[in-house]
Parts: sequence; structure tokens; C-alpha cells
Amino acid sequence: MVREVRVLGDPMLRREAKPVAEVGDAVRSLIDDMFDTMYAQEGVGLAAPQIGVSERIAVIDPRDEAVAPFAIVNPRVLEASDEVERGEEGCLSLPGLKDLVERPIHVVVEALDREGKPMRIEADGLLARILQHEIDHLDGVLFIDRVSPLKRKMLLQKWRKIRPTSAA
Repeated sequence: MVREVRVLGDPMLRREAKPVAEVGDAVRSLIDDMFDTMYAQEGVGLAAPQIGVSERIAVIDPRDEAVAPFAIVNPRVLEASDEVERGEEGCLSLPGLKDLVERPIHVVVEALDREGKPMRIEADGLLARILQHEIDHLDGVLFIDRVSPLKRKMLLQKWRKIRPTSAA
């Protein structure tokens, strides 16, 4: 089921999400809804707070034949490279806004999968960027928080002009 995506201004996006106590049918159903919502919005990742659920869950599909779509529950970044790169990011919760964000190019993440089994992901490039972006969401951080104060001010001015009426 496709759910409504919360946009900037919704307090849910600024809260730290709660850890998932147990991965059961309700969590798997939520994951399915998150995939449906992400695909309907043509995204590559979606975190539960973006659909109004304060749980540490995200779904990811980098649209790469080498990487099957997957869900992460209670993810933690274990390692991040010192080497960084700037890449363009957008966000389903800030439609119409994009900017360059500097992030580590390599991360190691531990999480549970949709069955509740431990998983470890070593990621580079786009997948590493998506993982960091979605985990940021679980911590109440948006990509606009990762740009310079001047860029953020410019992005927020643009947002005030283009934001969906439901976010007013």
C-alpha cells in the first residue's frame, strides 16, 4: 500500500526514530508498504519516519542490477572512510530540492534484514550514499543539514516557494 510521504515542516522528520524490538509480520508489512511508496515516488531509498512511523527501518533500491532491493532494521554505521566525495542528493521529503552533499565514499553498516537476521553491508559510491542518507533520516537529520549554512538558506528559500500546499 502506498503511503503519504511527510515533507519538510513535519516534526516526525526531525525526531530520532525508535529501535525495533522485534521483526515480525507488522514490520514486514510496513516494509512492503515502504517499498510500494518508494517506487511510487521513484525514489532509491525511504526511511520509516518519512511515512510517519518512528521506527528504525529503511528500504533501499539503488536501481543497480548487482544490488537487489533490501530493507534494513536498526541499522548502525560501524565504519566510514576518511575519504569523502561530493554527490548530488535529493529527498522524497523535500521534493524539488537537490544539492551536493559531502559524504564518506565507503561505509560498513550492521542491521537486521526483513526476517530479523543480522546482516553486514560494505558499500561504496551510490549505495554508501543512500545508506548514509536513510540512516540520517532515522536520526532526524535531512540532507539540507549537511550543506553549508548559505546553501541551506538558499534551499529553504526555494522550498518556501515550491513546497506542497499540504506542508504550508
